[in-house]
Amino acid sequence: MWLLVLILYPELKPYIRHQLKVSDIHELYLDEAGDPDGIPLLFLHGGPGSACDANSRRFYDPEIYRIITFDQRGCGRSSPHAELEENNTANLIADIEAIRNFLSIDKWVLFGGSWGATLALLYAQAYPQRVLAMILRGTFLCRQSDLDWLYKTGASRVFPDHWKEFVNFIPELERHNLIEAYYKRLTGADELASMAAAKSWASWEFHCSRLRPSSDVHKLVTKQHNALALSKIETHWFMHDGFIEENQIMNDISRISDIPAKIIHGRYDMVCPLDNSVTLHDKWPTSELYIVRDAGHSASEPGIIDALIRATQDMAEFLESRD
Repeated sequence: MWLLVLILYPELKPYIRHQLKVSDIHELYLDEAGDPDGIPLLFLHGGPGSACDANSRRFYDPEIYRIITFDQRGCGRSSPHAELEENNTANLIADIEAIRNFLSIDKWVLFGGSWGATLALLYAQAYPQRVLAMILRGTFLCRQSDLDWLYKTGASRVFPDHWKEFVNFIPELERHNLIEAYYKRLTGADELASMAAAKSWASWEFHCSRLRPSSDVHKLVTKQHNALALSKIETHWFMHDGFIEENQIMNDISRISDIPAKIIHGRYDMVCPLDNSVTLHDKWPTSELYIVRDAGHSASEPGIIDALIRATQDMAEFLESRD
């Protein structure tokens, strides 16, 4: 029997765009699409340091959801670009709450992948009374072991060719701490060295993210504007252990124990290994885990798209049945 594989909803233009000042330095870009009276849903992009795009609005039925997307501090169309000052996890959690208040939303669904899942979990643990439900992809728990997997040993054994390129960019004496070595170049005064480091960093992450790499996507993620924000902000976060305590999400899991959640994870995710989502699901009684057998980390892989769209459809039916 053949099963219908779901594809993204058609491209959808926002019905309104906002610029929200959240500090003396930072201004956030956010937009709204879909049904203004629908179920409020906040999309949280990954990275940290990535941004939203047109596809960020295409995982949900626009006749059911009020879709809210925003670029986090220093990312995308938020300003100033790649700014690290006043840019940490506590700031981002406060920004999400500021957006909720700005849009006069009582409760909303959180939808996030990778770092977006991390941020969704941390916000929900800080404001559980404001969260209707959660849909997470490629969970990143931001533990030291998770950073070591991608930047010390783990993914390097699956992609030794690309790892060699990533490591060889750094002089041998500094290779004991690649995050620190890249951070030094990305935040240094040498603009050419910074841009070369940004491209190398973004390229390594890209090569780990998909079962079937795309040269077009590689060009996009290593483009100067995109690569600089991603690499600079990621290394800033990882130099500070994500600005959270070690294993903080799991230590505080009881705070969200009553919130319904659907967790989607690719079996062959080499950026955030499957054990992140298994660990989370095992301690979260109201969560459901769906393992996509033929996918890696990227939200653009067909199996992940199918699972995410089914999750938004099922969650809408569940929430409407409770009203």
